[in-house]
Order: sequence, then C-alpha cells, then structure tokens
Amino acid sequence: MVVIVEFYKKLSMKINWQKHIIWGIKLGELAAFLAVYLFLYLFYSLTLAINESAYVNLTFKQLFKNYLTSQAIDYTLKFILTIPLWYLYFIALKNWSLPKKLFLHNFTAFLFVLCWIKSYYLILESLGRGHLRGTSQIWDIYIPALIYIVQFGFFHAYQYHLEVKRQKALEAELRQANLESELSAIKAQLNPHFLYNVFNTISASVPPEMESTREMIAKLADMFRYQLKASKEDFVNIRDELTFTDKYLALEKDRFGSRLQTQIEVEDSLLEERIPPMILQPIVENAIKHGISPKIEGGTVSINIKKKDDFLCFEIIDTGAGLDVSKEKGHGIGLTNTQLRLEKMFGEPLNLSPNIPSGLKVWFKIPIQA
Repeated sequence: MVVIVEFYKKLSMKINWQKHIIWGIKLGELAAFLAVYLFLYLFYSLTLAINESAYVNLTFKQLFKNYLTSQAIDYTLKFILTIPLWYLYFIALKNWSLPKKLFLHNFTAFLFVLCWIKSYYLILESLGRGHLRGTSQIWDIYIPALIYIVQFGFFHAYQYHLEVKRQKALEAELRQANLESELSAIKAQLNPHFLYNVFNTISASVPPEMESTREMIAKLADMFRYQLKASKEDFVNIRDELTFTDKYLALEKDRFGSRLQTQIEVEDSLLEERIPPMILQPIVENAIKHGISPKIEGGTVSINIKKKDDFLCFEIIDTGAGLDVSKEKGHGIGLTNTQLRLEKMFGEPLNLSPNIPSGLKVWFKIPIQA
C-alpha cells in the first residue's frame, strides 16, 4: 500500500493535472471521470459474475471473464454517447438556464438509452453473444437511465461548484480592487483640489485680451472638478459624462483646429441613465492620440449611444489612421483600464474592430441600472 501511495505521489508531481485538453476540460477532470467509469465497469462485472455463479455451470473466473468483455462494450458505448450530450449541455447550451436544461434532459435521456440499447444489442448479436430478452430487458433500460441521471447530475453539480468558486474569486478581486481604489481616491483628492484652486488663480491673472486662454483654463478646471466627483461615485448619468467628454474634445479642438471633427448621437430619453464615470473619455482620447493625430488631414470622432433590450450600447468610432486590433487590444493604458472595469463590473468585453474605410471602432454594452 505504501508503494502504491509513493508511486501516486511521484506520478502526480510529474503530470500537470490542471492542463486543459479540449473544450476547457482539465486532465485531472478527465482522469477522474475515466476512473469512475473504470470502477463501475469492474464493480458491475464482478457483481454480475457473483450473482450468476450461483445457478450457472461455469466457474466464477469464466463468468467474470465473459462479463468483462460484454461490460467493456457496454461502458465504452455509454462513454461515447455521453460525449456529444456533454458538449450539448456544457458548451453549445452553456448559457441556458438550469430549468431549461433539465427539461431537455427528458428527451436526451430517452435518446441516450435508446441508442445504447440498439447499439449494444447489435454488437453482441454480431459477436454471437446473448443479451437480456423479454421482461428482463427492463434492466437494460433502468441501468443506462440510472447512469445517465447520476453522471449528468454530477456534471451539473460540478459546474455549479466551479461557478461558485469563480464568483468567490471574482468577489475577492473586486473587494481588493475596491479597497485599493478607495485608498487611491483618498490620496488623489488632494491633487485635484490643489490644481483646481491653482487653475482659478491662473485664470484670474490672465489678461482680458487672452479670453480664449481663460476659457481653456476654465474647461480644464471643470474637468478636474468632474474627476474629483468621479472618484467619489460609482455611477453618474450619461448627461454629466458626455458634458465632461465634450469639454475634453473642446480642448483637443483648440489644439487640432479643423483637423478634428466630432459627432455625438444619443436620445434625450437616455441622458439620465446611470453609467460608470470616466468610461468614455479614455476611449475618445485613444481615438485622437492613435487615430486622428497621425493623419495630416485629421478625421472625425463619433460617439453613439443607443438602448437595446436591457442594455445601453456604446460605439466610439474614428476615421483616423486605424490600429492593428490584434496588437492594440489589451495594451493601451486607456483601453486596458476600460476593458478591466467592464469585465469586473459587468462581465462584458470591450470590442475593437477596423472601421471601414479607415479608423477604428470600439463598442461595448452596459446593463441598464435599476
């Protein structure tokens, strides 16, 4: 026994049980499933041999050998039939609710048993071996149906366990991120207050003939005021977020002149909807920096906000130089931070694609807040 335990420990050290093989299945999970099947196969063969040895003129060894052969066919068929059904429920229909899946199981369980019986009997008859007949065939319905229920019950329970584990890990991440965010916000509040007061002082000292400069300083001061507000709140309305973004665009227009054109399309009925603060400006800044700035003739940055079902859908499109989407996604600071916020808060991705004929399109969606 000690030798077996030591062998298992050495084997475990050499094999990466967490390695994903296919469809997100880990090596350890597949090994556990096959081990259960092997146990059922051997245990059932042994049970049948012991049961039949009491009234058949064959030795236990002969009976056990015969059942090992027939049950090998039996459990191999069950394993093969399980694969497409597992794929159906946990890959193809993974977003279905559990009640819907349980309802569908009524039909797939029937198909599982029917396909197993037809295939099993056909193989045994082709090999010249017998199978249950008459009323005894009820066992060839009961056993496969029981195995179907047990194994898919285990699969759903295991999926639920993984989902709970993932949710707990995500909650721990969010708590840590929230703590770090609160500490950062406390530290950051001093700088905006200081800079806001400095901007007002500088603005007051600007001569009257430099009114455009005074307006730029005022816009910049308003932006810092909004950033200070954003550091204290989880959600703001779209109206405030667009006002902030529009002031940023106004400052950029002062720099780019006619090279930068902007368009904002949003229905008035959506302006009071709640969204995370500072969710648009980093994407717009990215569009100007990497899209509009490199082009001599400049381009247009468009912001479109629409409602679809229970989501607010955002599109930020530029007609600039465009980006290599495969390289850019996840590397730019603004895009990376926005992507992480969307994933952590809503489980939604930040999508990038080329804009035709030129530029970049960034889009995402946020659930409407109650």
